[in-house]
Amino acid sequence: MTLLPEERAALADIDPARMLAQVEYWCAINSGSRNLEGLEAMAALLAEAFAPLGEVRMLEPADASQMLPTGEVQPLRHGRNLHLLVRPQAPTRVLLTGHYDTVFPREHPFQTLRWLEAGVLNGPGVADMKGGIAVLLAALTALESSPWAAGLGYEVVLNSDEEISSPGSAPLLLECARRVDLGLTFEPALPDGTLAGARPGSGNFSVHVAGRAAHAGREPEKGRNAIVAAADLALRLSALVAPDLKVNVAKIEGGGPNNVVPDNAVLRFNMRPATVEAERRAEAAIDGAIAAIVAAHGVEAHRHGDFARPPKPLDANQLRLFELVKAVGADLELPIGWRDAGGVCDGNNLAATGLAVVDTLGVRGGAIHSAEEYLIVDSLGERARLSALLLMRIARQGFRRSP
Repeated sequence: MTLLPEERAALADIDPARMLAQVEYWCAINSGSRNLEGLEAMAALLAEAFAPLGEVRMLEPADASQMLPTGEVQPLRHGRNLHLLVRPQAPTRVLLTGHYDTVFPREHPFQTLRWLEAGVLNGPGVADMKGGIAVLLAALTALESSPWAAGLGYEVVLNSDEEISSPGSAPLLLECARRVDLGLTFEPALPDGTLAGARPGSGNFSVHVAGRAAHAGREPEKGRNAIVAAADLALRLSALVAPDLKVNVAKIEGGGPNNVVPDNAVLRFNMRPATVEAERRAEAAIDGAIAAIVAAHGVEAHRHGDFARPPKPLDANQLRLFELVKAVGADLELPIGWRDAGGVCDGNNLAATGLAVVDTLGVRGGAIHSAEEYLIVDSLGERARLSALLLMRIARQGFRRSP
């Protein structure tokens, strides 16, 4: 299929220079996931930028909590989430998502932008994913200038906590996902434009181990060593690694003076199951390992956390949307491919509702989550045209959610 004159006209309105200016402006603001002040400042700018499309609401986050090194569980506040609803009565509806938090807190030394070379911009969030938000906005603006806009309704969610598994925004994302026909998420593509296909799930956990203090020299036998029990648990969890399950023991906190048997420890770990079956197996294995160390060491233990990201298989439902993106790319002379990825994102959660989701429609870039993060600037306009044309085609042809 070649481009229609109306499609060409709408795509011609995309302004990459304006998009780059947006990215530079937005990335000058630190919006680390825990920087509530910076997140609020960033949210205000995004609300202003998206306001021409419709009424923007800033929604309060859901309740969330964290385990302290003492084992105490306390409430944890997150930033607000932007929500935009346009034409909810349209015959086809799409959910477009992005996140405006980054992994870089305000104390991190990586705070400024610089050019690595012509056309390659380095900076916090340039690819992951303030560049993606610029693509999302430009694509919707182009759709609105087309004659098919009335055929497509959409919701936009820009959340403040994706980099920490979306605890405050997950209910909103799921609510929106259940009432639309497809989902588009604007995480960065790989540098060559390859999209993420199947993704594993992910769960972050903390286990508090409560032992019994005692004098390490006079009567150590009366103690119950929480650090040793936590280390035993770490080894048992690490032994669960399998072809369909990754396990990363990240930290043990606790202990005290060398002459005291430690009575407190917190073990923190991440698990990434490739399938739903692997997730269920891992869940049971965690509980089994905790029970085993309680019995073996005479300690008490309780866990905090869950599998916040379900596995996202590349099944027939997902493939039909990927194939549509590929066909749209071909009309722009833009090759589109995909491969399995080890990372996770909000696309995992959307797909778990039965929604077809492509979750790497953002810019081309790389070295994300590091001080070498970069954006390939030419991809701003390139990816905006891809998503804009995709939206126009869906508006014209429709896309039905799988039953």
